[in-house]
Amino acid sequence: MSQVTPRKDLTLKALELFQLSARKGSLQDVATETGLSISTVSHHLRNLEDHLGVELFNHSRRPMVLTPKGRVFLRNIDTALHAIRTAKAEVMSGNATETRSLRIGCIEDFDSDIMPDLAVYLSDRMPTCDFLYHIAASREIVEMLRNRQLDLGISTSPPEHLPDLTDRPMFRDPFVIVLPKVTGHPLDSIIFGEAALPFLQFSSDLIIAQQIEAQLRRLGLSLPHRFACGSNQALMAMVASGAGWTITTPLLFSRARRFQSKLQMHPFPGKSFARTLSLISTTECSRSVCDLVERQMRKLMTEQIIAPFHANTPWLRDQFKMVS
Repeated sequence: MSQVTPRKDLTLKALELFQLSARKGSLQDVATETGLSISTVSHHLRNLEDHLGVELFNHSRRPMVLTPKGRVFLRNIDTALHAIRTAKAEVMSGNATETRSLRIGCIEDFDSDIMPDLAVYLSDRMPTCDFLYHIAASREIVEMLRNRQLDLGISTSPPEHLPDLTDRPMFRDPFVIVLPKVTGHPLDSIIFGEAALPFLQFSSDLIIAQQIEAQLRRLGLSLPHRFACGSNQALMAMVASGAGWTITTPLLFSRARRFQSKLQMHPFPGKSFARTLSLISTTECSRSVCDLVERQMRKLMTEQIIAPFHANTPWLRDQFKMVS
């Protein structure tokens, strides 16, 4: 009588690696992200296929491609793993001090002042937690949250809906016009392209650039430009040198202290528009941790950014503010 080989046990690790492999399409990328060897990742996936008795991936294709049965399995596993992670977060939600690991992403806007103070505060309140801090653009932070490479992030709220993430709006940062301190042209002629002063803009892949472009389209403006970059400091330096003008926000303007004596800031003409800075977290991140981070972020932003700015620029008081 032939013996039946027992199927390998179904493990949570195998399911998580399957989900990540389906998203990445590369064993090398999965190994890099998880810190496992390629052979270990492959072993888990093979054990999962052996347990199910079906092939989940077309192993002859590069990048890796799910089979039809693999796509069905992924759809159901996504739901199951979400439920498991949510349950884990609910169990841990009562006490942030019990958290053992926290990965936080933050936009560069807060890198030099707010984040160091937040790091000290969290280290004191969560003494057994291992922290990872990552500074990046908003788009990258959101993508890392979706890929579960971060637990929470402080970034510009993206225009699209985030069904797999939780978005807590914190701060309204309105758009303003920044010109060289000395310019021989009135504001209207510059904005409407009637003056020989080019528009200097953020790189088009940034969320802030897309928000500005959308507003200009609504106003029917198509501005000639000769410079685009992802660095706010570089934009402020160019404007301060007289090379052009830009659209930015008071928070970004406040970070360019070394150039401010050569700059002038004006309200955006007509109806104001703004970006919203939010605390964005995975649905599995403990609520108590999110609450702790949000409370301290609001306190630090109010004390270090909003109050000083209101004192020096009172016309922004009703626009540059925390939101509930």
